[in-house]
Amino acid sequence: MSPVPARPASPDTITAAPSASPSPPADPAEPSAQDVIAWYDAHARDLPWRRRGTTPWEVLVSEVMSQQTPVARVVPAWQEWMRRWPGPTELSQAPTAEVLRVWGHLGYPRRALRLIECARSVIEQHDGVLPDDLDALLALPGVGEYTAGAVLAFAYGRRALVLDTNVRRVLARAVGGQALPAPSLNRAERERALHLLPDDDATAAHWSVSVMELGALVCTAREPDCDACPWRSDCAWLAAGRPADVHAGRRRSQAWHGTDRQARGLVMARLREAADGQPVDAGELVACAARAGLRSSGGVPDPDQPVRALSTLLVDGLIATDDDGVSYRLP
Repeated sequence: MSPVPARPASPDTITAAPSASPSPPADPAEPSAQDVIAWYDAHARDLPWRRRGTTPWEVLVSEVMSQQTPVARVVPAWQEWMRRWPGPTELSQAPTAEVLRVWGHLGYPRRALRLIECARSVIEQHDGVLPDDLDALLALPGVGEYTAGAVLAFAYGRRALVLDTNVRRVLARAVGGQALPAPSLNRAERERALHLLPDDDATAAHWSVSVMELGALVCTAREPDCDACPWRSDCAWLAAGRPADVHAGRRRSQAWHGTDRQARGLVMARLREAADGQPVDAGELVACAARAGLRSSGGVPDPDQPVRALSTLLVDGLIATDDDGVSYRLP
């Protein structure tokens, strides 16, 4: 079966709470499935993993890559990945160092290692065919609730719960009357999404990708274009006067400069540059990690950060050493 279009970008989280407005509109109409599907059919982006002939495995890779990563960065990386390793058999046999090089600047490189593990599990347990069963998908390395639902919906055209950042934000506004979903996904949110999900497989899968695209292109986090929204007449948040985010104080900032994550990224970037997997002196890598900058707390550099970056990368299996830490290489 040809895949239903897949997701554009990455995940976040929620609770179905009442509108922040003191007097929300009574009993607002539920948003129409056909309205958002018609909007999607007219406005959907032409992403490569949405095209006919895309395999379920290719859809899964696109979903893993898209977690917390902008689509503009995912598209070229996905295309190069599929050119090299079009299926689980090819990826399961690929050198880890080369996989990490192609992963490049997508961020969170442990995802690349999980994809290798997932490929090997698909070969060993499912004869190289990505399963179309929820429990079997969830048993694969690196596949969680969102990714399993996305594969079922977008690769197999099935009715499945697909709740990423974009879907959660759209439903929080249109139905819950909230500016943004709460920081943690809970049962009430799942039940609301399931209630709105059309009953038949094809329409449900179409609906899921349509709501996701609406969140990516129109119902965005910072500057929603309500005039362009197919649900504007039924949106509880718009009807309530677009109240502010009641959960703002509970959200974690997405700091980057000066963090361990930035330090780790600088080390990985240097190792990806090394010719033919040659090791790089630990001192040079420590210097790379030190460029992560000042820590935000007090503006004082953390002297332990560079060594900690190397240590955690080693523990995570993202780097290796053959001389007890004198130098490091990609695994």
